[in-house]
Amino acid sequence: MIKVLIVEDDPMVAQINKSYTESIKGLSVIGVCKDGKEALETIKNTEIDLIILDVYMPKMDGITFLKEMRKHNIMTDVIMVTAAHEVDKLDEVLKLGAVDYLIKPFEYERFKEALNRFVMRYKFFKEQKVIKQEDIDKITSRNKVNLNTELQKGLHKRTLQRIRDFMKDHSDRYFTSEEVAEAVVLSRVTIRRYMNYMAEVGDIKSDIEYGTVGRPSTKYKWKD
Repeated sequence: MIKVLIVEDDPMVAQINKSYTESIKGLSVIGVCKDGKEALETIKNTEIDLIILDVYMPKMDGITFLKEMRKHNIMTDVIMVTAAHEVDKLDEVLKLGAVDYLIKPFEYERFKEALNRFVMRYKFFKEQKVIKQEDIDKITSRNKVNLNTELQKGLHKRTLQRIRDFMKDHSDRYFTSEEVAEAVVLSRVTIRRYMNYMAEVGDIKSDIEYGTVGRPSTKYKWKD
């Protein structure tokens, strides 16, 4: 079992991240810390395989914590989770060895992808005896959207334009993927694929709305 530590000062977000993490086979959350200082004491005394780490926290922020980790030669893998969009912080985190970086609000699917890629990477280094270039490529690269090429497989220009037109015509409000599906008469699964694509290429922005029960809902708005 892969042992995961969550470091997050917001109890609700920490619980959601814990639920997300434990939905992935092979991952077990063995603890939740509310700040970097508490997390640093935990990892000194407990074997951890992966840390899901927020940037902005009291007492010791995520970047300071990451620096302290490396100073003590603790090379545990880290997935950074933050609302920060500053390029300098992203650059600093990557130089400190974070394996992925998620900007709030993020889709569950993107979080799931980050965790699955970590599991693949973890198993690769535990099990492989001989390393080939194609193996390295699998664990070090993601399929990025190229705006100068055709749409991703399974997406169609007419359908994309139809959804874009709807979002643009109602640019003053947020919609869930279910509301968009109902408005343009397409399935929810189809709409989610297009909304994810549009968010990735910058057509729309997304925000997470936390409810009192169940998973948080993601709402989308045309990006002016």
